[in-house]
Amino acid sequence: MTCKNIMIVGVGGQGTLLTSRILGKLATGAGYDVKLSEVHGMAQRGGSVVTFVRYGEKVSEPIVEEGQADVLIAFERLEALRYLHFLKKDGVVIVNDWRIDPITVVTGVASYPENVLDTLKEMRKTIVVEATAEAKKLGAPKAFNIIVLGAAARHMGFEKQDWLSVIETTVPPKTIEVNKQAFEIGYALSL
Repeated sequence: MTCKNIMIVGVGGQGTLLTSRILGKLATGAGYDVKLSEVHGMAQRGGSVVTFVRYGEKVSEPIVEEGQADVLIAFERLEALRYLHFLKKDGVVIVNDWRIDPITVVTGVASYPENVLDTLKEMRKTIVVEATAEAKKLGAPKAFNIIVLGAAARHMGFEKQDWLSVIETTVPPKTIEVNKQAFEIGYALSL
């Protein structure tokens, strides 16, 4: 297997780091060499959080170069658009249909781009997931990131049961069942 490059993007507090740790743990457990890199930016102020997860037989560095990501997992629409240039031409973006206005939009300095999802679909294979709405229906609004991960899981070559086992050992004990349910919802949505 050549190296698989995954990029996970979101806004501070969306579970980007937890998601990358789940994927990293899964790939390590499958016997791959794994490198993770976390870029926090202004995460505590609602800014971008970017993580790279690279796995394969031998991975030399943790950073994914522009145009090299196989999968872009985005927890917010604008973050998907902002980092789309990292995705390979034949890569796939899995995006949560959720809008969080950056500080420049909130203060009136900039406007939120129109038709973000349409733009993404024109440029790359795009799977849109209503993860925030689904997580609310589940009664666990914070589990939307695991729903998005469930939708992305079909594009990374691991068995569903392996994902569920890693979720069990990675999330806080009191959230195991709801996170497993969230993953199952996302996995079903990606068909």
